[in-house]
Amino acid sequence: MLARMVGRGHHARTENIFDNEHHVPYPRQPNMSNMITARAPGVGTRIRAGDHLPPRELVTIRGRRIRIPDAHRMVHLQFRRFAGCPVCKLHLRSVAQRHDELAKADILEVAVFHSSIETMRRHDQALPFPVVADPEGRLYRQFGVEASLRSVLDPRAWVSIARGLATFGAGREAGESALGLPADFLIGPDGEVRACKYGMHADDHWSVDEILEHSWARDWEDADPLAIHAADVAAPKGGRVNG
Repeated sequence: MLARMVGRGHHARTENIFDNEHHVPYPRQPNMSNMITARAPGVGTRIRAGDHLPPRELVTIRGRRIRIPDAHRMVHLQFRRFAGCPVCKLHLRSVAQRHDELAKADILEVAVFHSSIETMRRHDQALPFPVVADPEGRLYRQFGVEASLRSVLDPRAWVSIARGLATFGAGREAGESALGLPADFLIGPDGEVRACKYGMHADDHWSVDEILEHSWARDWEDADPLAIHAADVAAPKGGRVNG
């Protein structure tokens, strides 16, 4: 257990450093962000499923403009740590390998990094989806994405940290925080947050299977009840009609 001493003399005691962990917002950095965005209400507070987000436009490291929400498909907006983060690289490689599945499910994948455009380009992995640089952490604060010692001190992250370091090496540059936490948001065409997750440590994020499951779950909730009933009636004994 990771612990610290609290108090002095015979009043001293130890406590788990995670028991009273205080998450802090991402710090500001001197670099200018390339985002064009509307200010979200409740900046600095966590977003919940069911919240509606105002329209915003992001600019990728390649100069492409992306509107969120997207009028024709859901958006999976994921917040990563820094550009050279070995855990992030492992995770994004797994997402890239199954990107076709996300595209077929009408999900636009967008990854945000707390790094400058120049740093992002030095770590370019030729990802098949848009990547946005947010060096000042503005978007992180608007979505309530935080930093914490838990990011790297939680034992659940250690295996991926070791694997990432062995695969990619250390890649953090001066001024980049090593304590960032990941976050995932699934945003519908109407701006509603269909589902979201705030990671507890560096390796705590949705897998591709979880992204798809969240999108399918909401599609099922939004389906016409009469159509669902008709499918149940038409289904052969022992299951629903496949299709």
